Amino acid sequence: MKGHWKLALWLRRALAVLLLLAQIAFWFLALTRNSEHFIIYQLLCQIVGVLIALRVIVKPGNAGYKFMWIVFIILLPIFGVPFYVLSALPNRTKHFGKRIAAIQNERKELFLLPQGEVHTTDLGTGTAFSYLQNHAGFPAYNDTQTAYFSCGEEFHTALLRELEKAQKYIFLEYFIIQEGKMWDPILEILLRKAAEGVRVRVLYDEIGCFLTLPVQYPRMLAKQGIECCKFNRFVPFLSTKQNNRDHRKIAVIDGAVAFTGGCNLADEYINAIEKHGHWKDCAVLCRGSAAWSFTVMFLQMWELATGKKEDYRHYFPPNALQGTCEGSVQPYADSPMDADTVGTNVYLHVIHRARKYLWICTPYLIPDDTLMAALCLSAKSGVDVRIITPHKWDKLLVHATTRSYYGELIRAGVRIYEYTDGFMHAKTFVADDDTATVGTVNLDYRSLYLHFECGVLMQNTLAVTQVKEDFLRTLEHCTPIMEKECRRALPIRILQGVLRLFAPLM
Repeated sequence: MKGHWKLALWLRRALAVLLLLAQIAFWFLALTRNSEHFIIYQLLCQIVGVLIALRVIVKPGNAGYKFMWIVFIILLPIFGVPFYVLSALPNRTKHFGKRIAAIQNERKELFLLPQGEVHTTDLGTGTAFSYLQNHAGFPAYNDTQTAYFSCGEEFHTALLRELEKAQKYIFLEYFIIQEGKMWDPILEILLRKAAEGVRVRVLYDEIGCFLTLPVQYPRMLAKQGIECCKFNRFVPFLSTKQNNRDHRKIAVIDGAVAFTGGCNLADEYINAIEKHGHWKDCAVLCRGSAAWSFTVMFLQMWELATGKKEDYRHYFPPNALQGTCEGSVQPYADSPMDADTVGTNVYLHVIHRARKYLWICTPYLIPDDTLMAALCLSAKSGVDVRIITPHKWDKLLVHATTRSYYGELIRAGVRIYEYTDGFMHAKTFVADDDTATVGTVNLDYRSLYLHFECGVLMQNTLAVTQVKEDFLRTLEHCTPIMEKECRRALPIRILQGVLRLFAPLM
C-alpha cells in the first residue's frame, strides 16, 4: 500500500487547493470587473454587515470569538460578510449540528453502564468531577487503573501490547494516521486480529490525513477485513463546516482498556523521523470501567460518520468492573455543536481549584479572556503556575501569537518555559499532587471551541504522580522566559496585537 498512491494523493490535494483558489478568484473578479457593480456590492455588504454584527452580539458564545467576527465584518465587509455567511449559516453545518446533537442526546444515558450503576468516590461540590458527572453526563469511576506515558515511544509499545490481547473488538479514532514505523506494526496486528474474527474499526479525520493517506484508504482496509471511515469528508467548496474536525485520539480494546492523549499515529510522534526537533508528547491508559466511556465516545462519532445506528450495549464488556480502586477517573468529550464548552470548563475548574501549584504543558498558548484571567488570578493568589510551550514551532503565526501572551502572564507571576529540545505537543494539567487531566485539548480557540476533543480527568491516581514527575523532568530541557525578553519594538507589538485579535481564526 506504500509508494504507488503518493503521486495520486498529491495531485488530488493540489487539485482541491486549486479549486478553492479558483472559487475565491472567480468571486473576486466577478465583483471588481465592473466598478458600478462593485460599489453596489460594497454598499450591500456594509448594510448586511451591520445586521450580521447585531446578530453576533446577541447570539450566545465566547466574547473573544464574537469580537473577532464583528471587527472582521465591520472593517472588511466585502470579505467579512461572505466569509461569515459561508462559516456560520450554511444549512449543511446546521444539519451536521442537529445530527450530532441527536446522537449525543439519544446515547447519553449509555455512559452510565447497562447496569445503571456508576462507581464513584465522593465527588464533592463545585469541582470539575461534579460538573462533568452531574451536568455534562460523563461519570467518574473509582475502579480504573491508570498509567501515564511520557513519550510517544512508550505509548506505542503499550498500545501494541494491548492490541495483541484483543478478543472482541478494537476501535481506533485519530486525527492523523500515516503509514510508517508507527502505523505499520499497528496495522499488522489489526489485520491479524480481523482475520481471527475480532471486529476492527478505524476512524480518522480527513483533513488531518489530507497528505498522509490514500484517498481510497477505507476501501483498501475494507478488502482486508477492517471497517474504516473518514470523519467530516473534505469537499473543495467554501464552507467552514470543515473547521469542525475530529481532533480526538482514542484507542479502545474490548471496552476494558482505553488510551487517549496527544499522540497521533505517525512517525514524528515516536521520533522515528525528526520534525521540529525532538517531539515531546504523552498518553494515558485507563484499565477498568472508565474505558467504557471512551467506547461510547467512539461509537457516537462512528455513528455520526457512517450514518448507521449502533447497538451500543452489544459492546459492553461484562467484566469491565474488575479494576482496582485507585482514586477517581473521569473521561470526558467536547463537541463544537453544543453550547457547553467542556474542555474549557475542565481547565477552568482545575485552575480555580489549585492551591499550591498548577503546571501546564501545551503546544499552543492562545487562551481566551476567561482562561487568561483565571491563570493570572491563580498566580497572583500565590499559586505556583508554570507553563511549558514549544521552542521550535510548527506554525509560525500561531507561535508568534503564543509568545504575545508571555509578557502579561509573567507580570502576573506565571512562569513560562520553552521546551528547547524541540516541539512540545503534550496537553497536560497537574495540580496539588492530587489532580491532573491529560487529553487532546490545546489552549487555543480551535481546540476549545471548534474541534471534537476528549480527555481524562484524574484525582489521586498513579498517573497524577507520573504527570507531575514528567513535568519536572521536562523542565530540565526547557529555557525560562524572562519579562525583558517579552519587550518588543512598537511595530512588533502592533503585529502581536493584530495576531491576538484574529487568534480565533488560527
